[in-house]
Amino acid sequence: MPSYGGIDLGGTKIQAVIVNEENSVLGSARRPTPTSGGPEDVTKEIAAALRDAAKAAGLGVDGDLNLAGIGVGSPGVIESGNVSTARNLPGWEGTFALAAALESALEVDGISIEIGNDVQVATDAEFRLGAGRAYESLLGVFWGTGVGAGLILDGKSWSGLGGAGEIGHIVVEIDGARCTCGRRGCVEAYAGRGAMEIHARKLQEKGRHTDLFKLMKEHERTRLTSGIWERALDQEDKLATELIERAVGALGAGIASAMNLLDVEAVIIGGGLGVRLGDLYAKRIAKAMQPHLFADSRPPPVHVAALGDLGGAIGASLLLRPVA
Repeated sequence: MPSYGGIDLGGTKIQAVIVNEENSVLGSARRPTPTSGGPEDVTKEIAAALRDAAKAAGLGVDGDLNLAGIGVGSPGVIESGNVSTARNLPGWEGTFALAAALESALEVDGISIEIGNDVQVATDAEFRLGAGRAYESLLGVFWGTGVGAGLILDGKSWSGLGGAGEIGHIVVEIDGARCTCGRRGCVEAYAGRGAMEIHARKLQEKGRHTDLFKLMKEHERTRLTSGIWERALDQEDKLATELIERAVGALGAGIASAMNLLDVEAVIIGGGLGVRLGDLYAKRIAKAMQPHLFADSRPPPVHVAALGDLGGAIGASLLLRPVA
């Protein structure tokens, strides 16, 4: 039975899986996303993570990757194996030929390598295998380093001209907080984990107390990961709680705005923070959506991504096996 590699390239982690044709995970591995360097450094870590996963699956132990294909879910705009403007990755402002670079880094010839948008492939996985199986249209919102969305319309993925689903850049406040994209007032400026960390540091420098950065050091992290935010919330850290509630408000307004345009059947919340904070915060996001919904008498069901942390990587592997 052929096996496939799947990679979820995120702002803080690179998750790799090896799956079979029945989508059972045979092996997995995770590596931190580099915080410096550029696309070439990220590519090396992708290759290393995939080799780790292959070894965990009992494949590639002699150096050869015995795979039928490799899929990668990457942030940014994707076109013909190239990735552009993946701003949550180090030094990735322009266009980089990721598929070709990964083929070289893995030293493989003849293996198909497909690149898709990270959030769209994760949404596809939820639609085909997870929380979205009951629906023909849905919005997948992935809350992590940034905030992105994937779309299923009439049972099919919708990518537009390559940049659809950028829900993180819906403006929820005119001339509002500065976003990591350089614009102002975007959902991501309030809810993206990267922007939240920048804001938390500024507030701490101004004298606000928080244990966020103490927890980060204690757990040997270089960034405020989803786990660090969860621990701070569990300890009732006031600043962490305030910033998460601010994020929930922005997500509610942004998702409701998308719903007012698309009117899909359901919303699925995924991503590092979305999965980590789970059903309680999915309900809070749904409540924050309510005042902004035009069709407020029939709000959409809001589910947590059922495939968890592996959903993006599993979704990437599905790029090799499109729906007939």
